[in-house]
Amino acid sequence: MNIQPLLEALNIQEDAARSLADDLRTQITELQGRLREAETHLEHLAITRRTVTALADRIPAQAAAADLPEHPDYPRILAVFNQATGPLRARDVCQALDHELLPKNIEGTRAKLKRLVKLGILTEIDTGNFARQQ
Repeated sequence: MNIQPLLEALNIQEDAARSLADDLRTQITELQGRLREAETHLEHLAITRRTVTALADRIPAQAAAADLPEHPDYPRILAVFNQATGPLRARDVCQALDHELLPKNIEGTRAKLKRLVKLGILTEIDTGNFARQQ
């Protein structure tokens, strides 16, 4: 029995599998590089968010600031709305303030937003969606 054709067929399949593995390794290397870039970008955005949030307390008072309740979150909440391009939910504001997204934090933020609505600084467009008063 001549096994030479069988060995040649195995060699062809082995070469194809090796080529596929090499291509996949190249793709993995490229994806790892892209992943590192994306993770670095995310880290920079997180640092920027923390810096902006920390500096929000130092932003010069707005006209309505005199009417704000005495709590460090209120100027920061207004800073979040100044940067917003549309209405925000309490969860969005909580996240922008770097608060843990726990029910107690979200509800506390919602209460602050409702208070700002009563003061005429924010408006509740529809249930749970808040925006700056125009």
